[in-house]
Amino acid sequence: MKLIVVGPGRAGGALAIAAEAAGHEIVGVLSRHPVEQWSPLEWDTDLPEADVLFIAVRDEAISQVAARLAPFVGDVGVVAHLSGFTPVLALHEIQEHGVAVGGFHPLQSLPDPETGARALAGSHVAIDGDQLGVDLLTHLATSLEMEPFRLDDTARPAYHAAAAAAANFVVTALAVSGDLFRAAGVDPKVARPLVESAVANVFDKGAAASLTGPIVRGDIETVIGHLTAAHEVSEEVGRQFRLMAEATTIRAGREEDLRQWR
Repeated sequence: MKLIVVGPGRAGGALAIAAEAAGHEIVGVLSRHPVEQWSPLEWDTDLPEADVLFIAVRDEAISQVAARLAPFVGDVGVVAHLSGFTPVLALHEIQEHGVAVGGFHPLQSLPDPETGARALAGSHVAIDGDQLGVDLLTHLATSLEMEPFRLDDTARPAYHAAAAAAANFVVTALAVSGDLFRAAGVDPKVARPLVESAVANVFDKGAAASLTGPIVRGDIETVIGHLTAAHEVSEEVGRQFRLMAEATTIRAGREEDLRQWR
């Protein structure tokens, strides 16, 4: 397939690298900054023939970019964005020019293009849009060894909140854990088997069955000791630890315990 990428940053760059490795052709990129890896295209001119053009810009810029591109995409089969939050409807001006549209959101953390490209294979990807868009995007996903699933536009806010929680809340929890380990003179890497086991348990047994520790047991004195230790590391760590402890207490169904250690 011939692909164009608008915004070859972390997400767009990762997709472009992975697509090239799978045998697809990047016929050009549109970017605010020079990109040496692929041929630059000019804004506000007719774009070359391509199967799919990906808009990989910030959510708030998608509609604006789509409107700017709309008069110049006559030789493109499908225009898709990479957002998990923004509806495919944001590409309506592209549709008005007779071009199919879609959404293609890799459910994966993409910290930089190279790391992201390696992570795409085996990841799931949310796909929606016109039938042609869905068909081409599904074919591309399969060629990248990704697992496509359908996502309705109306479900995008909840879906993207879920994805953000799954990725970033875990990172925040491990960052706080790391601060506490270092304060105790212990390398945070010792927790890797524990963390990997806990995550596996959630997917295998469910969250309710996977919660363990003093909060679940209602061991108030231990919880207070944890809160004190976290606060002694720093006010910021103490505040973050408390917020996560409160959330865990609610999840464990022990809200009555909150009054004893708040």
